[in-house]
Amino acid sequence: MPGMVLFGRRWAIASDDLVFPGFFELVVRVLWWIGILTLYLMHRGKLDCAGGALLSSYLIVLMILLAVVICTVSAIMCVSMRGTICNPGPRKSMSKLLYIRLALFFPEMVWASLGAAWVADGVQCDRTVVNGIIATVVVRTQIWCPATLRRASPCFISNRTISGTTKSLPRWSAMPQGAPSCRSRTTDYDLVGGDQLNCHFGSILHTTGLQYRDFIHVSFHDKVYELPFLVALDHRKESVVVAVRGTMSLQDVLTDLSAESEVLDVECEVQDRLAHKGISQAARYVYRRLINDGILSQAFSIAPEYRLVIVGHSLGGGAAALLATMLRAAYPQVRCYAFSPPRGLWSKGLHEYSQSFIVSLVLGKDVIPRLSVTNLEDLKRRILRVVAHCNKPKYKILLHGLWYELFGGNPNNFPTELDGGDQEVLTQPLLGEQSLLTRWSPAYSFSSDSPLDSSPKYPPLYPPGRIIHLQEEGASGRFGCCSAAHYSAKWSHEAEFSKILIGPKMLTDHMPDILMRALDSVVSDRAACVSCPAQGVSGVDVA
Repeated sequence: MPGMVLFGRRWAIASDDLVFPGFFELVVRVLWWIGILTLYLMHRGKLDCAGGALLSSYLIVLMILLAVVICTVSAIMCVSMRGTICNPGPRKSMSKLLYIRLALFFPEMVWASLGAAWVADGVQCDRTVVNGIIATVVVRTQIWCPATLRRASPCFISNRTISGTTKSLPRWSAMPQGAPSCRSRTTDYDLVGGDQLNCHFGSILHTTGLQYRDFIHVSFHDKVYELPFLVALDHRKESVVVAVRGTMSLQDVLTDLSAESEVLDVECEVQDRLAHKGISQAARYVYRRLINDGILSQAFSIAPEYRLVIVGHSLGGGAAALLATMLRAAYPQVRCYAFSPPRGLWSKGLHEYSQSFIVSLVLGKDVIPRLSVTNLEDLKRRILRVVAHCNKPKYKILLHGLWYELFGGNPNNFPTELDGGDQEVLTQPLLGEQSLLTRWSPAYSFSSDSPLDSSPKYPPLYPPGRIIHLQEEGASGRFGCCSAAHYSAKWSHEAEFSKILIGPKMLTDHMPDILMRALDSVVSDRAACVSCPAQGVSGVDVA
């Protein structure tokens, strides 16, 4: 599990990480050795030319060198397969094998250089043999150079740099195909922020189907604790809609990470009013803009009979829930629909208080509605326990995971727990260091369901309102391309989201387009019933 110690320093690679790299090199080396042997056996009768003895000696020594390297790589691969993640004892000879493998690079380099020099001297032999020698030098060079080329290639930087978090209000992202082109025009609504060419707003118009005159205020202003939002009139539903954008920028990420708890300043009878600091500050910013700038007053002066509806996705969903709570004193009929909101939003009292006017929608194993500081600590503890109890080598776990990703199956059919009599191996040191979890450590003695102690800075927090859980029925193919997925919806208790679930779709289920596709599927399916309130909970309008 810990990194190997070579040349007096610890490296970011463990002794059981060399199975697949070793297998790849072994295949290349064996094919190379077979090719050289074939070349030698087929053309050794043609080496009675000037310089032929040198070429013959070169090929023989090269085959011997390759055979030694193949044996060394095979040994490294076999040793790397031994033991378990927390029991590296059977792999203690790995460092010596790696020293031998590194030492073999020097004679390989020298012999490849000599081969290149002999061919360059103009050996007068069969052209096929000479081309074979050149090929061996080229192959040798290709084995040495890729690591250097990869370190210098900008592609390995740009791909990682440009990938970012793209969570937002459903369908607020890039301009869809067929959307109105970016243009400059005189607007009939308040526009704040960097959308001088109306690119973002054109996308909003296209995806919502609303007209310019339906928008009261659009803000693309984005800073830490200050989220973009819009206010629009939905004449079909007779609602004034406030939509808050989710995480799309570094500033939004910093807002997400401000996970301390603070007291929520709101007019309600709840005594325990703790909330996520970053999201609370963001909701307070939108609240001040709506009230102090007269944005809501302007909207209701146009449509006084409409009701107030607040929506948002992810970070925006959490901010929407807090904003609805802040506005409820002035707008008692407010309704909030939070799409994939974070679990660690507010205290138990506010969670129960919000169930009469807030509805959250969660898809599958989405990680964000299960995410909180305490849940992350619980996940870390569970991962350490699984790693400590695992009795399978790492390469088998990875192969099983690859098989599951490609062909499906039941991951529970792969036991990883040690039997009681075998747990003594957990006390073995990891490369001279103390084991991750020994039998007598506090973390080891925790039961899987034991609650974690919460610090005052990070008390347990809960999701907003009542929760509709959308779940996929059947299998739509491992990559979602074989058949259309079908979903069902049910009311769920917040306790069902008290642990982070690891699965192939734990991240993709959070994407707004996938969530909206699932929601459209449920809405279009007349057999789905989401209108039956959960037992013991007052009803809430979800129309």
